[in-house]
Amino acid sequence: MFKEFKDFVLRGNVMDLAVGFIMGAAFGKIVTSLINDVIMPPTGRLLSKVDFANLFINLSGGTYASLAEAKKAGAATLNYGIFINTVVEFLIIALAVFVMVKWANKLRRKPAEAPAALPTVKECPFCFSAIPIKAVRCPNCTSELKGK
Repeated sequence: MFKEFKDFVLRGNVMDLAVGFIMGAAFGKIVTSLINDVIMPPTGRLLSKVDFANLFINLSGGTYASLAEAKKAGAATLNYGIFINTVVEFLIIALAVFVMVKWANKLRRKPAEAPAALPTVKECPFCFSAIPIKAVRCPNCTSELKGK
């Protein structure tokens, strides 16, 4: 049983999947940082100094200056700013995956085209039937095919 498990794990597809999963997790962290630390702060500043991560609707009835305060107090909140960040993050990851797949498809070799086969038949100029290319007389109309 251990040998079968070892063969399964060491098979190429499983290892590729594991590497892809690890790279995807690392890429996700990079994109999260890109969104939270690079893209959204200037975007929020352009949109009248809004911190998207701090946008929320308080469902508890109290007043809180920030989302951190509301969470600390245990208030029920609807965190639509974090949702906006997550949607933007998803769109960036989807774009990156699209570009990566497009790039990989370009690199993939196209199958070599088979050379065009030489013709094996020709058309009789008298009866227009298909005849072997080396024929000197049409088997259908018995016309002599000189030099054609």
